[in-house]
Amino acid sequence: MPKIRYNNIDNVSTDKTLKEFKQWREQRRNKVKDYSYTVPKHPPELDYLHANREDTSITWIGHSTFFIQYYGLNIVTDPVWAEKMGFQRRLGAPGIPIQDIPPLDVILISHSHYDHLHLASLRKLITAKTLLIVPDGLKRKMIRKGFHRCHEMKWWEHITLGGVKITFVPAQHWTRRTLFDTNTSHWGGYVLEQHHLATTSAAESAATKSDQDHLSTAESGKNKSPKDSGGPPVLYFVGDTGYFQGFKTIGERFDIGITLMPIGAYDPEWFMTSQHVTPEEALQGFVETGSQLMVPMHYGTFKLADDTPKEALDRLEVERERLGIGKERIRVLGHGETLRIRHEEGKQD
Repeated sequence: MPKIRYNNIDNVSTDKTLKEFKQWREQRRNKVKDYSYTVPKHPPELDYLHANREDTSITWIGHSTFFIQYYGLNIVTDPVWAEKMGFQRRLGAPGIPIQDIPPLDVILISHSHYDHLHLASLRKLITAKTLLIVPDGLKRKMIRKGFHRCHEMKWWEHITLGGVKITFVPAQHWTRRTLFDTNTSHWGGYVLEQHHLATTSAAESAATKSDQDHLSTAESGKNKSPKDSGGPPVLYFVGDTGYFQGFKTIGERFDIGITLMPIGAYDPEWFMTSQHVTPEEALQGFVETGSQLMVPMHYGTFKLADDTPKEALDRLEVERERLGIGKERIRVLGHGETLRIRHEEGKQD
């Protein structure tokens, strides 16, 4: 039976020819990059994170890995605690040592690239109560690897866990782990929002009692979720993506409060443009989502392309000023630093 191959919106291709790979390799040999700047490391607030059950908190571990506390759930995105990626050593230690992460309810996987899905990290994080959520096409592989409590989703599907609705949304990217599985699973981001019983769909209302806390439907996000000033902000974890029209569409479907947005691995732009946003494109996407706050990610941890952490942050700041975006709306975290959200006032600490 032929394998399903997944595509981007409008079938945008991220394929590169062997000639293009050789051209990039030759260019890399002639580049001298300054990696003297490293992302600051903050002592993690372990006592707070282990005790917290009320506030929304976002702690950057590094790259696309965050520890998120959202409406009572402990969540990790794209778990990678690896010391190396290929032959490249990690630029900075993980923000929280893996053994100090509080017990997890959910792990979100944006796609199966090695810098977003590290099996050894998963094995150390998962317990009997942890639900692993993956893109469509990846569940079978994860079960073969021994991760049996696994749920996969198509674009725009959602699952409700306790009081949290998690929607899988599009991105523009690709995926591969071997020579034979290119694009055999999908890729995307996740939107987290407080589940509102008043907007429960007919399908959810008809669900059995045992399904109430573990329910998925393909008809998610067709209308904007109502805002609740007393609850957590809608959180959008972008995953890995090039710039695409989906930013605007996602912004039309959700009242996004905080966006975790990639800004790195864009150089050379002629090679990376379809799969990784530049800092300027990241801000454009942020504006189009209508989000209130942006937290940059996907930089400063691994040498995946030819840009450096300082270059990415400098370009981000120049473009922020050019666009007139308030400085307070871009929150640059250090590794291990925690952003706390006070629900009663809808403000960050």
